[in-house]
Amino acid sequence: MTNNTEPRRRFLQQIVAVVPATTLAGSAGVVAATAAAPAAAAPDAKPYSPLFFNDAEWKFLQAAVDRLIPADDNGPGAIAACVPEFIDRQMDTAYAHGKLWYMQGPFHPEVDATYGHQSSLVPRDIYRHGIAACDAYCKGKFGDKVFADLDHAAQEQVLKEMEGGKLDFEKVPSKMFFGFLWQNTKEGFFSDPQYGGNRGMVGWKMIGFPGARGDFLDWPAKGNVKYPYGPVSIAGEKG
Repeated sequence: MTNNTEPRRRFLQQIVAVVPATTLAGSAGVVAATAAAPAAAAPDAKPYSPLFFNDAEWKFLQAAVDRLIPADDNGPGAIAACVPEFIDRQMDTAYAHGKLWYMQGPFHPEVDATYGHQSSLVPRDIYRHGIAACDAYCKGKFGDKVFADLDHAAQEQVLKEMEGGKLDFEKVPSKMFFGFLWQNTKEGFFSDPQYGGNRGMVGWKMIGFPGARGDFLDWPAKGNVKYPYGPVSIAGEKG
């Protein structure tokens, strides 16, 4: 998350090592199961207008994902991949309304994530409260500037502090907010393009993932031979 290429290398190594191919093909499980209507893929389409996030929140979201997965020598970043659109579209799914989880207390946010969601807040609320709290913190610390108006170094520092739970937000733990932001950013970068992110399959191209190509199933048997074809989306779009 800091300093250009090295964090991106670590990020890609982690993704390739732990995320199964079937997950990349359909994004993370909850996304594939609860996706909004397919996004238009026309390259000359009008700029996307967010349906959930207001102007200030949208400004924050674009700045934040740009720091989480920046464009660099390894390839395009989260903005080119339309990750903000992916996240906005997910805010109108069962996932974002918390309908996939058991939402009765008691909640224990201090326990390991393997225990499941530990908050009465659903993702829509977590984003709304988290963005407002982060901007308020930045205005108090950086001379009335919101997160999106900070330079990159300051933005990355704020994200680090949220990741470590070092910022005291009133309505949502900063670490929880960062966790959702980072998870959804990764999902948007590697999901099938029909869900709004991974536009042009830039995420798949970066790691050599073939997408929905059926003939790839036989390719691993060839040994250490590079796959010669680009990715294909579920809808048949070729990258």
